Amino acid sequence: MPIDQNGDTTIEGVSLRSLPKVSLHDHLDGGLRPATIIELADAAGVAVPERDAAALGDWFARQADSGSLVEYLKTFDLTIAVMQTRAGLTRVAREFVEDLVADGVVYGEVRWAPEQHVAGGLSLDEAVAAVQDGIEQAEDAAASAGHDIRVGQLISAMRHTDRSLQIAKLAVSWRDRGAVGFDIAGPEDGFPPARLREAFDYLAGQFFPATVHAGEAAGLDSIRSALLDGRALRLGHGVRIAEDVDVVGEDGDEVQVRFGDLARWVRDREIPLELSPSSNLQTGAIAAWGTTVADHPFDLLYQLGFAVTVNVDNRTMSRTSLTRELALLAETFDYGLDDLEAFQLNAAAGAFLPIEEREELIDIIAAGFGR
Repeated sequence: MPIDQNGDTTIEGVSLRSLPKVSLHDHLDGGLRPATIIELADAAGVAVPERDAAALGDWFARQADSGSLVEYLKTFDLTIAVMQTRAGLTRVAREFVEDLVADGVVYGEVRWAPEQHVAGGLSLDEAVAAVQDGIEQAEDAAASAGHDIRVGQLISAMRHTDRSLQIAKLAVSWRDRGAVGFDIAGPEDGFPPARLREAFDYLAGQFFPATVHAGEAAGLDSIRSALLDGRALRLGHGVRIAEDVDVVGEDGDEVQVRFGDLARWVRDREIPLELSPSSNLQTGAIAAWGTTVADHPFDLLYQLGFAVTVNVDNRTMSRTSLTRELALLAETFDYGLDDLEAFQLNAAAGAFLPIEEREELIDIIAAGFGR
């Protein structure tokens, strides 16, 4: 089951790229086309390490493959620097959605932190409007070409700054105008969700959903704080929940495990895990288990009944796509179409959409997988 140069593969006679997909964890500033970065950098007077688009793509992948989330995050200095104008934000958002369409995505949530995009003079509100304009342009173009896609914004606050309440209010103000949820991003270790409790209290009072980066660079305490302080409905990555699952033996093909209270709660409440296999390798999030996709606890969590979803995190840094992430998992764990459909159904069920629209999305996935 070889993966071709575009990250695609065929399973049971079906191209993975052609299947309907749901993308829940995808950063706007981590999904720029290298050629676009060069053009925007030239216009803004920003230096780039490589002048050729392919070479720049190689540079991102090389820099991101550090085994450290802190080092991984440094690659965003360049992408954020070229996203400081209305035109730049609109173009990046439009191309972002175009690339989702090319990847077979039918519903996506794009997360980004507006507070990082006001150095050029834009207000927070103007920045969100610019991104929404780009999203809608691409949605309309896709519809004209016969591909229906909907993309919602996840407005993120940086967890190491002191603007979380302001950003939470910004997100709620864009409810029904493009924003579907809230997130916190940036350095996880040392900056627990409890630090942003006031913002999460406000969001809870507004019944506005939140997903929280947790269980990536920090462990179980981070996940616990995301659930208790952040009222997280999903866990951004959340891969280290596997630290609360002890494998105590094997009985034939079955693994015998002992659940901690936290892991059991996450599994039994079907709290979606926004897993990103390639990114989790690059940032060292799965270092406790190993350094290859085969070492990722994805399959363990899936087999144990956790609501696992598959995501790209940052397409540029990981030089990946949702199709490629699914292909890697299928190749590594011998998954078939039923398994890949289950991941999409988990994502659809966890989408920040009204129940009626989630049910429609589930029908689209079932039809696309031939059910």
